[in-house]
Amino acid sequence: MKQRIYIDTSVVGGFFDKEFETETKALFERLKNKECIFVVSSVLQKELLGAPQYVRELLNNYDTNSLEYVELTPEAIELAKDYLAAEVVGKASLEDCQHIAIATLNKVDVLASWNFKHIVNLDRIKGYNAVNLKNGHSILEIRNPKDLIHYENS
Repeated sequence: MKQRIYIDTSVVGGFFDKEFETETKALFERLKNKECIFVVSSVLQKELLGAPQYVRELLNNYDTNSLEYVELTPEAIELAKDYLAAEVVGKASLEDCQHIAIATLNKVDVLASWNFKHIVNLDRIKGYNAVNLKNGHSILEIRNPKDLIHYENS
């Protein structure tokens, strides 16, 4: 089966960011080659509304069969609130919590993000997963795109 990778807004923006573009474009190359499926959410779509048009339209350049759209459900809203209640992150990080909750409930293989402060951070990952386990959910694998690209054998 193809790897299902939930991407947050930082990954879409990373495509156009000098610091992150090489690894991000390599991950998008995997999408183009149909090696994986990107799981994208209504939260990502909402966050992209404030982005420049070329950023908003990036995903339109890829085969819709390689994209899986998921919604922010009432269950995901509650799980995101549980992360906040457990003080995994502060209340200003609600959307980050919603990304984590949606990815968890949709049982993706991995969540990709360049957000090292609130998402791709060992202490935060442990916190999110502690809440997930307490609520009867699986742990969520969280990585930056650099960890998800394939390297040639050397």
